[in-house]
Amino acid sequence: MRIVVAEDLYLMRDGIVRLIEACGHEVVATATTGPETLDALLTWRPDVAVVDVRMPPTQSDEGLRAVLAARAEVPGLPVLILSQYVEQLYARELLSDGSGGVGYLLKESVFDADQFIDALERVADGGTAMDPAVISKLLSSGPSNRRLGGLTEREHSVLALMAEGLSNQAIGRRLFLSESAISKYTTSMFGKLGITDDDDNNRRVLAVLAYLNHS
Repeated sequence: MRIVVAEDLYLMRDGIVRLIEACGHEVVATATTGPETLDALLTWRPDVAVVDVRMPPTQSDEGLRAVLAARAEVPGLPVLILSQYVEQLYARELLSDGSGGVGYLLKESVFDADQFIDALERVADGGTAMDPAVISKLLSSGPSNRRLGGLTEREHSVLALMAEGLSNQAIGRRLFLSESAISKYTTSMFGKLGITDDDDNNRRVLAVLAYLNHS
């Protein structure tokens, strides 16, 4: 994969680049400010980008703004956002265009190399990769969508794990259920959410977006 890494802290940026390259992927560009990030995203149009939320010049939300601007120009451009804290507004803005190919991880997750690379590859494939702490924070802020209220407790559990980016097989292992049982739950869940697209990957993205962007 061709990857752009945008992170202003040298040690963090260098560590991410080394990890990515050690796994056989190519870092085509790095950026340390919001404007540099936008330029790199639009110039290289990478398979996926890793972008810190807070970057110079103001250390507020330059990274996120660069991502939103780039995705407005290149719809669906895959981006994995890194943040020191769970910031609900940023997560919701990232999800608001409904196109998938997005992830939001806390920086501490980068120290789990396998988890980080797995999330990066899922986002590059158009899926989602949400840190469980982000999911928990988002779901605690606002009323549930009425359609989500129609899901059973088990379907909620399946959807929460789907939001993390897990496959049906991985969800089954986590819940001690067969893959066929998980498939039945997801089919029922898609129906209750009114998601009828035939593309299973797209249906998963739409379901996750409905789940996370429910308020």
